[in-house]
Amino acid sequence: MNRSLQIVCMLFPGVTQLDLTGPAQIFSRLPDTELSFAWHRIEPVLTDAGFAIVPNTTLTAAPQADVLFVPGGQGAFELFEDDVALEFLRRQSTGARYVTSVCTGSFALAAAGLLRGKRATSHWASLGLLERFGVTPTAQRVVHDGNVVTGAGVTSGMDFALSLAAEVFSPDVAKRVQLAIEYDPSPPFDAGSPERPEADAAQVEQTIEAMRELRGPLVDRAVDRLSQREIR
Repeated sequence: MNRSLQIVCMLFPGVTQLDLTGPAQIFSRLPDTELSFAWHRIEPVLTDAGFAIVPNTTLTAAPQADVLFVPGGQGAFELFEDDVALEFLRRQSTGARYVTSVCTGSFALAAAGLLRGKRATSHWASLGLLERFGVTPTAQRVVHDGNVVTGAGVTSGMDFALSLAAEVFSPDVAKRVQLAIEYDPSPPFDAGSPERPEADAAQVEQTIEAMRELRGPLVDRAVDRLSQREIR
């Protein structure tokens, strides 16, 4: 391409930092790529890990994204009531080559009306709620559907970013980045997803129910808001 690849990452209070910083570490090593971290104001944004990240642009000043990226976290559900943030996603998506997310960032995309009729993934605890937006929930680590690329929960952001790098650049570029950051996971336990043999089935059931109670009403209100917008 004739100019730098523009990756625009949306920031918001309550973001799960690894959803953002894992992919950002990979994106930062891609050739001829510029990263923007956008929010309403250029001031520290508190993550769910207790430390803050400072955006380097605003939602109004951000460049047009080639790759639009939304991380997850409970804060993604609070974006449902933020018309400026949702309009930013809609506006950016019209010119983006790829519209992407990790974890519950897919819910922000869905609330903006960008995932209807698409296959998408999210963190397993909330994945089923995507269906209420007219999305096909897909329990895979990384899901590609046209120009929409979504990653599952938190640590899947690394796989998501490498997969996207391979598509945008080449598998060789992605492999070189993987080697450079020594991404060679070997977890001490085999309990990293509900399907793994050491996963606690009771924990899975309780967590899904808790997320349904916490986030289900927020999703339903967002679906209603989106429906009213589409009627207008």
